[in-house]
Amino acid sequence: MLEKIIALDKELFVFLNGLGSPAFDGLWLFITKQTNWTPIFLLVFYLIYKKVGLKNLGIMILFIAFLILICDQTANLFKYTFERLRPCNDLQIKDIIRVVKQSDTFSFFSGHATNSMATTVFVYLIMRKYYKHIYLLFLFPLIFAYSRIYLGLHFPIDILTGYTFGATFGFLFYKIYAFKFLKN
Repeated sequence: MLEKIIALDKELFVFLNGLGSPAFDGLWLFITKQTNWTPIFLLVFYLIYKKVGLKNLGIMILFIAFLILICDQTANLFKYTFERLRPCNDLQIKDIIRVVKQSDTFSFFSGHATNSMATTVFVYLIMRKYYKHIYLLFLFPLIFAYSRIYLGLHFPIDILTGYTFGATFGFLFYKIYAFKFLKN
């Protein structure tokens, strides 16, 4: 059963990765770099500041920093426990896929997907009562994590598992934050 899931995962990866084109490689290399999202992050922090003030923004930033730390270390623990090769290093498929970026670390599961989903869920749950279209924040983890497939760095299951862990951690951190700071 596990072999069949892995085979389907590789098949889906080959399809999604094959949708790429050299004309767009630079764009996806730009998208995958966290620091390039800084203007969006600053805009989100500004919108948060407008609604909750400087003190609560500071508390949220501390929560987000700790959330990223926990998510990142959990993803790394899994990577070094399972030691699944990245698509770009997988001998079965590496000669038939588009490898735009190389990495020697392991694949399962995606820290990019985990961190982006965790922070998005956390911020969304706090800010949903203030902004009608805050759900648009979920475009960030979708685009950000897809870049990992496009570049040849993660399988779809790596992304979906990262999303699951990230959403869970984001929700748990929101519950802690709400219990401590959103008492009405």
